[in-house]
Order: sequence, then structure tokens, then C-alpha cells
Amino acid sequence: MDPAGRASPPSLNAMRAFEAAARHGGYVAAAQELHVTPAAIGAQVKGLEAWLGRPLFHRRPNGLLLTAEGRAVLPSLTTAFDAMNHAVRVMRAVGRPRSLTLAALPCIAQLWLTPRLPDLQAAFDLDVAILTRDDPPDYARELVDLGLYFGDAAPDGCTSTVLARDDLFPVCAPSLAAGLRHPRDLSGTTLLHDSVWREDWPRWLARHGAGALRPAREAAFSLYGIALDAALAGHGVLIGHSALVGEALAAGRLVAPFGDRMVAGAPLRLIVPEGGEGGRLAGVIRWLGGGRAGGDCPDCRGTSD
Repeated sequence: MDPAGRASPPSLNAMRAFEAAARHGGYVAAAQELHVTPAAIGAQVKGLEAWLGRPLFHRRPNGLLLTAEGRAVLPSLTTAFDAMNHAVRVMRAVGRPRSLTLAALPCIAQLWLTPRLPDLQAAFDLDVAILTRDDPPDYARELVDLGLYFGDAAPDGCTSTVLARDDLFPVCAPSLAAGLRHPRDLSGTTLLHDSVWREDWPRWLARHGAGALRPAREAAFSLYGIALDAALAGHGVLIGHSALVGEALAAGRLVAPFGDRMVAGAPLRLIVPEGGEGGRLAGVIRWLGGGRAGGDCPDCRGTSD
């Protein structure tokens, strides 16, 4: 009770903890989003349940299941927090108009964005923060202005512009190319690839008649940039992503020994959260979507969904 005898409302932290746990179906992912411990999320939810006098979750060994009461209150909380997050975005745009936060795959940040960054900052006088992440952010909840990810479509609540096609094909140092005339010749080489994209080589080999091929050895890397460095050093043949190896090919540091034998991958997209196209970053979005070098796709510049 407050001094006037009115019932105190539940805390904002408790409501946020419940909403995040309900969205993620558990305390661990909610804790990661809110930068607290799972125990703290659990304590906040229990406090909210005590205030309500009803359980909000059924606790089960494989996760949380909303009760009828939890299902009833969740939509209004989600709407409220989405509106609050939008308000925070507006406040940041007013108070920090020169700031730009980009989320990107590490390899895209390193190989596609970094070469363009000086020109981007010079063109728009921006303070840029780059968040390298394997998994895309929650654009509705995190203070991320734009995203750079491979994908066949934009996430819910976002639009996207295709920046570059991403065709898959073998690349190697010129010193290795002379011995590679047919895909079968790869049996005597080391095949390089990103450990997350382990299906790239099987897809390409199956498409080009060498599905049963067994290479001399393989080398997997947790970062595509390191795999690219190994290819540049002549340590093996990399399954190239055209959006990422275009500059090395143009400079002659890598070659594509099998020419135009490719497999189409998901294109590189610029992800724009809802409302971002017409705001302070409209010029930046147009600039990035213009396609400037290294792996850009003239046929798909400016396409969006």
C-alpha cells in the first residue's frame, strides 16, 4: 500500500521479466535479453504472481507454459513494451542524431561493411557502432538501427533491401588453380569452410556431379574471415560466398577455378526495422543499398520487400 492506502502496482521490472520469459518460453533466454540472471527473472515472476494472486506459468521440465491468466495479460504487456521501446528509439534519434548502430554477421561486418565504412562515415558524419552477432537481434526490442544478414526474407516487423546476391562456388589462391580442372580434382585438396555453414560444400559438390567426393582433408573455422585468410595463403580451397570474396577475386588474390559453376545462396540483406525508412537514416539506407564494390549484384540493387 502507498501512504494513501492504495494498492501498489507491480514493478516495471517484474512485468518486463514475465513478458520476456513468456516470449522466450523460459528464464534463460529472457535473462540473456534483459542482462540479468535466470534466478533474477524467476524471482521477479514469482513476485508478480504473488501480487496477482494467480500463477502465470505452469512450470514443466521442458520449459514454461502460460496459464490462462498468463495468456490473458501477455498481449497488453507486449504491446506496452513495444510502444516503450519505440519511444526510446525516438528519444535516441532526437538526442543522438549522428549515431548509427548496425548488427551484422561477423563475416559481413569484416568483409563487406568494413571496406565501405570510411566512405559511409564521411558521407553522413556518423558515429557508428557495429554489433557482430551470429544470430539476428530482436529489432523490436533492441536499440539496433539496421541489420546486415543473409536471408530469403525480412524478419517480421522489418523491411529489407537486397544488397548483393550470394552465390556459392570454390575459390583458391592462383597457385592452386592449375591443378583444378574438374570438380573431381578437389579430392586431392583441403576443403576449407565455415563451421556454421558446413552444408555449403555438400550442396555445391552434389550440384556439380561430385557428391561422393572425399577430399584429402577438411578444415573448418569458426569465423569465415579466418577461412578466407587460409585460402589466400594457399592452404586449401574455400567454398566462396560471392558477397564476401568479391574484392579478393577482383584483385586477383583469389580465383574461381571452375568458372561459373555456382549454387545460389540466400542474398545479403539490409534489414530496416519498422519506421526506419522514412526517418533520419533514410539517406544511409539509400547509400548502403546503392551497391558499390566487391560482390554487389547490379540486377538486384534497390530491390526490397
